[in-house]
Amino acid sequence: MLETLDLAYGYPGRTLGSGITLSLEPGEVLCLLGPNGSGKTTLFKTLLGLLPPLGGQVRLGGADLAGLPRRAVARRIAFLPQSHTVHFPYRVRDVVLMGRAAQIGLFATPAAADRAAADAALESVGIAHLAGRSYAEVSGGERQLALVARALAQGAPVLVMDEPTASLDFGNQVRVLQRVRQLRDAGHSIVLSTHDPAQAHALADRVALLRPGGLAALGPPARVATAQALAALYGVPVAVERLAAAGTVAVVPRL
Repeated sequence: MLETLDLAYGYPGRTLGSGITLSLEPGEVLCLLGPNGSGKTTLFKTLLGLLPPLGGQVRLGGADLAGLPRRAVARRIAFLPQSHTVHFPYRVRDVVLMGRAAQIGLFATPAAADRAAADAALESVGIAHLAGRSYAEVSGGERQLALVARALAQGAPVLVMDEPTASLDFGNQVRVLQRVRQLRDAGHSIVLSTHDPAQAHALADRVALLRPGGLAALGPPARVATAQALAALYGVPVAVERLAAAGTVAVVPRL
């Protein structure tokens, strides 16, 4: 679905990472973990074609991303940014409906099916009641959920999520993570970043540890996101404990 071949990324005169070769399979969640400054957002922009590779190649559905029209890219891959602001009084439904832009003609208006897709996306993340509210007036967490809904409404098989739970309270974090799992089970390919290694253990099929310069490790969470590896990545002592009763993993600092 999405792959990189010996990818180098960054900005002219400043390479942040190189030698990145990985692939994202249908129905897989790949989670990126790394400290601030490791280049996660820049890597995502390169995967989306918003920044050109400094070397190597990004391939989407087997085709070189650099040769695909932007509309074709938008039909195959959706992006959830860390944050988003608007300068017009759009309603929440309007923002979500923008996700349908790649599915309609350049000068066409959204059809009933597009509006239904937007409403279904709002319902799926639990904010259908906010559809008529001003996007600028809802909380930061509610805006983040609206962006999740916009990505879902886009209908792309690949989702790139840059810290999708960063500004959410505990309940909304759980709702978003549950939705990510449902999307994976439905066959979507998802690459996401997070600052919570426990989320990687809970959701990811594979984890990529990203440090300045490139990948430190890539593989299943149990093998890659270990206490020793996380301590080296973040520079703090870490404990990784399996909670048998909950069937999950807790990652906590050793204070």
